[in-house]
Order: sequence, then C-alpha cells, then structure tokens
Amino acid sequence: MSHYILVHGAWEGAWSWENTTPELEKQGHRVTAIDLPGSVGNQQAIPEITMEGYVKTVADVITALDHKVVLVGHSMAGAIISQVAERMPEKIERLVYVAAFLLKNGDSVLEAMQRDPDGEYLPALVFAEDQSYAMAPEAALRSIAFHYVDETSIQHALPRMAEKQATQPFMAKVAVSDERFGSVPKTYIRTTDDKITSPALQDEMVANWEVDTVHVLASGHFPALSMASSML
Repeated sequence: MSHYILVHGAWEGAWSWENTTPELEKQGHRVTAIDLPGSVGNQQAIPEITMEGYVKTVADVITALDHKVVLVGHSMAGAIISQVAERMPEKIERLVYVAAFLLKNGDSVLEAMQRDPDGEYLPALVFAEDQSYAMAPEAALRSIAFHYVDETSIQHALPRMAEKQATQPFMAKVAVSDERFGSVPKTYIRTTDDKITSPALQDEMVANWEVDTVHVLASGHFPALSMASSML
C-alpha cells in the first residue's frame, strides 16, 4: 500500500479531500492532506504567500518521511507537485494530476489559463487594484466550478473558498527538468466537463510530458467533491 499526499488547488484547503481520504484509507492506503499557506487551515498574510512557500510546505512534509509517496495535486497544485518532484524525485512513487496544471519548464499557471480559449474562470475573477490577490465570486463558483457537485457540498465549500488568493503563485514560472521531474511516473485524471482547466487545455498539458496513465471522468473541476469514490 502507498502513502498518498494530497495537495489542494487555489481557494481550497485540506478540507476539499474530506471525501477522498476515507476512500483511499478503505483501500489500505495512508493519507496526508496538506493545508497550503493562505488556506483556511494555514492562514498567512497575502505578501507572504508564494509558489516557493507552497513547494517548501509540501517538500518539508515528504522530507520528514522515510518512504516514497504518491503525490496528488488538484488544479493549480499541479504546478506545486511538479516542482516538489523536481527537488526530490527519489521520494516520489507517482505523481497524480487531478484536472491539474502539468506545465512545461518556464510556463506558469496564469499563462496557461490565459491561452485557454474555453476557460471561463479567469475572466470571472475579481482582482485587487495592485493585482496582489484575487477573489472568486460566489456566482462564478456556482456556475463555473461546481459542476455536478450537490448543494450540500456547495454550501459546505463556499464559506471556505471566500478567502483572498495571492496571485504570485499563479504568475511564478515552473522550473522542471527532463532528468529529474521527467523521470517520475505520472497519472493524469482528465475531467470532461471542466470550465476552469478545459478539456482542450488538459489535452495540451498531457502532451507536455510522458504520462503513462490517463483516466477520464465525466466531471467538472471538482471530482473530489462530486465523485470521490471514482477518482483515485
């Protein structure tokens, strides 16, 4: 059995894996869900929240372990887990991208979103005057993000996703190499009805690297909320 390290995307927290964790544990796996800096469970000031801080938070958890892990990232956390794998490929059993940003070296989450013709989320975000943070309006979350998610789960998620999200991690360039990151086995979970990372963008990103397994889910951007039992 494996040790799964679960990393959430923007506007989320470790809570977003609440349905996934018991499903993995039933299969005999060990699970650790991480609260990234700036999430509800790990509050930090906007100027202190960076991609480097995200990567270090995840890397520190893995460094403390004496075994390999399966590292799972949702959405923008794809960029995080890629860079963790670049730093410690010997500690990663497999990378799993859940509708996540699987980027080329030198690319950024923001640039990928900007070139996605079918992505509806970026235009809906409300940015601070100085561009240091953005907020996701409830109407946008409901119409774009929560496809197939039941109302009870939406009501549970909305207050936790009302936080300001630092933009620096979205603008940060990913630094990965063929030799290190490229050597780690990869699985991509493709979501067919996604309006944040559209199917077209997901296909582009899967083609960026050698991905040995692709699973397709009839889901919106949050399969961990809508169909956790089918996801991992």
